[in-house]
Amino acid sequence: MPRRLGNARILMYSHDTFGLGHLRRCRTIAHSLVEDYRGLNVLIISGATIAGAFDYRARVDFVKIPSVIKLRNGEYTSMDRHIDLQETMKMRQSIIRHTAETFEPDIFIIDKEPLGLRGEVEDTLVYLKTKGTTLILGLRDVMDAPHLLEAEWKRNDVLRKIGQLYDDVWVYGPPDFYDPLTGIDVPQSVRSKMNFVGFLQRKASLEATAPHPERDDYLLVTTGGGGDGADLVRDVIAAYKADPTLTIKANIVLGPYMSAEQRNGFRQACEGHPLLEIIEFDNRMEDRIAGAKAVVAMGGYNTYCEILSFDKPALIVPRTQPREEQLIRATRAQELGLVSMLSAEDSADSTRFAAAIKDLLERDPPSVSAPGLQLEGLPTISRIVADCFKRKGEHHLSIVQG
Repeated sequence: MPRRLGNARILMYSHDTFGLGHLRRCRTIAHSLVEDYRGLNVLIISGATIAGAFDYRARVDFVKIPSVIKLRNGEYTSMDRHIDLQETMKMRQSIIRHTAETFEPDIFIIDKEPLGLRGEVEDTLVYLKTKGTTLILGLRDVMDAPHLLEAEWKRNDVLRKIGQLYDDVWVYGPPDFYDPLTGIDVPQSVRSKMNFVGFLQRKASLEATAPHPERDDYLLVTTGGGGDGADLVRDVIAAYKADPTLTIKANIVLGPYMSAEQRNGFRQACEGHPLLEIIEFDNRMEDRIAGAKAVVAMGGYNTYCEILSFDKPALIVPRTQPREEQLIRATRAQELGLVSMLSAEDSADSTRFAAAIKDLLERDPPSVSAPGLQLEGLPTISRIVADCFKRKGEHHLSIVQG
């Protein structure tokens, strides 16, 4: 039975400039918490252009801030080219602060960017600190190459501010997988707050778990948001055309951020090929992965959680720009026997890529190749949140069996 929290409020922030990862992670946590606690309301502040394309459970809602996109060179620009980036940032900052003042959250969870995009959340964090809000920073298992992350954080004095502002730092992975701040001189004020909660388990919808005639007869190819996924899609299509002994159907999900020109090119390239199916976007990727025989992906954080949740053999072709996050995660996951990995150079060799896909179809699932890995992030977060409200006391203390 869900337990009850009297009129409790959690605000989440997800800057969302390039892909879907941040919003999908926040949404997963929000849905899990409202399932566990009646009387809890969660509001997500998101910059994702397609935040409204996802469904949200009762008591979970989102506030959309103007979108900023990250270019492949790591620079930012306004989604609306007619508005100056500085103006866009000013609007975002104002909406974030106003939302926090009006919503009056008990807990504020920031995803990945400790001070927000270009520092846009810093003044809201300071304001909420004075109001007694519990401030939590959530970091994915891998952030970036240490030298790049350290340089980025030094410029803005980030580590000192994390120690000063935040009550807790959650790492969304197990401690023996990877430490996101490895290779960085982390002060004790931050290190003592770090809590490795574990990977976040995903669930398929009820329809997806029912027997289905097409289950397990396709290879799922996913590029996440798709903004930088064109090379992987191109290479999969080329591998299928180069090797007629590849006979499993491929469902290729392009992602909403792939350019229209690239989409049209891929659709034409697959026309008439009996095994290649192009899917523009699916807001229930969990169901697609649950039904697949195996997965080929670039290896963002959410994709790993889904591969492990549904126990699917996976081949990862990581990107290395503008961050090295995917490469670091794939290298570690391959070391542990969770996935196979192929470099972008090797995937561009159609014969080699086709052979790797055929090997993948014979590969054991992670539960066999790397047994013992638990996905305990969501129940751990649920317990931490309960403890937090217990400490707060006040009008939230009625955590009773409902």
